[in-house]
Amino acid sequence: MTRASNPDGITGRLVSWVESLTWDAIPETVRTRATHLLLDGVACALVGAQLPWSRVGTEAVLGLEGAGEVPVIGTGQRTTAVGAVLLNSSFIQGFELDDFHPLAPLHSVSLLLPALLSTAAQTGGASGRDLLTAAVAGFEVGPRVGLGLGGTEMLSRGWHSGAVFGGIAAAMAAGRLRRLDAARLEDAVGFAATQASGLMSAQYEAMGKRMQHGFAARNGFYAAGLAAAGYTGIDQVLERDYGGYLAVFGEGHTTAPDAVVDGLGEQWETTVIMVKSWAVMGGLHGSVQAAQALRPRLAGRDVERIEIRVGDVVYHHGWWKPERPLTAIGAQMNVGYATAVTLLDGTALPEQFTAERLDADDVWALLDRTSVDHDPGIDELPGIERFQTHLTVTLTDGSTETESVMAPHGNPSDPVTNAEIVAKFHALVDRVIPSERARAIEEAVLGLADAEDITTLVELLAQPVGRALD
Repeated sequence: MTRASNPDGITGRLVSWVESLTWDAIPETVRTRATHLLLDGVACALVGAQLPWSRVGTEAVLGLEGAGEVPVIGTGQRTTAVGAVLLNSSFIQGFELDDFHPLAPLHSVSLLLPALLSTAAQTGGASGRDLLTAAVAGFEVGPRVGLGLGGTEMLSRGWHSGAVFGGIAAAMAAGRLRRLDAARLEDAVGFAATQASGLMSAQYEAMGKRMQHGFAARNGFYAAGLAAAGYTGIDQVLERDYGGYLAVFGEGHTTAPDAVVDGLGEQWETTVIMVKSWAVMGGLHGSVQAAQALRPRLAGRDVERIEIRVGDVVYHHGWWKPERPLTAIGAQMNVGYATAVTLLDGTALPEQFTAERLDADDVWALLDRTSVDHDPGIDELPGIERFQTHLTVTLTDGSTETESVMAPHGNPSDPVTNAEIVAKFHALVDRVIPSERARAIEEAVLGLADAEDITTLVELLAQPVGRALD
């Protein structure tokens, strides 16, 4: 085994930890949560596989990559390892239902599971326990790199933060599955870091928003493969002053390099990752929850105006005055649409983002009366409190109804439980595949710790699924 170029540096400490991570070193609660996070991602992939934009993406990528040996989830088709990473990631991200980290925003499973499945296919397979250990490495690395880079600051500046952080997470997961030593893992970090990119303007109308985490997952998959072959990357890339990852991407805001390695093996970011309850951008969960609570109090009453007050992260990421026609991706990112449709329908799930609902007069009547304000005071609050949402509805009789959500369900102090994840899995998946297959997939994922190999799960995922939405 070869050591990192500077074992005491930020990059060296990170890759040394990934190299040394073992199954026994991971607490049981973390293993269990990681397994359920993967189950949640599988559900998102199966629902996302046959969405209209996913079918367009599948045709395009298969046209570029051609046939191969790696399954494209839910399609019955196979392509190259790289093509499968792109598509499988885009399916998980396909309908804004997948996990996210609240303080270092990225969608971890969309980065890790596709990279790991393609890596396993190329390296002759993997045991379930090896796959889970590698996934935990990625669950831990991604948020820490994000926190080191300023977390939500990246979103406020217009970067697609998860696409910027995510390549390194995918590289470390794939590298751990390949059992790379610290020196080769350092090369992989260098390759992933130099490929990092992602623009948040994709959120307004682009199908490409669904694939940007896929680009990062592809970059991480490639980074680990290049490193495994002995092709050397940038050493000490996280901490270099000139051309280093934190220095370049962190220019313009405060970074926290020590956050990359603080608490490794003691404080587990895997348990901080949030699972979504609704099909909207994570910062909008507070508005959906507030609208749900307010809705019964508005029954039979006429709305004059809707006022929403949020902090900088939600405001800059989630508010612009929407115009018809609004795409599904734009609606899922817009705090005004999410609030209005929830006030009307009581939820924000796939049915709220069909073409018909996106152009419905009752939704737009509320949207035209909606204003959103940035409250700088919220920005001074610690941690998850910066995602609080304050919703006020003024009625035509002059009265008002107000609801505040200080931290939406799913946050670390009120997490979506493992049982709720299983229920979400079936609520999503049972609509696109037979219940027998859904139960078999659930058992295969939750039984990964005891699986000698992942072949059964891969074959269950490979079979085609029905269409969730048109």
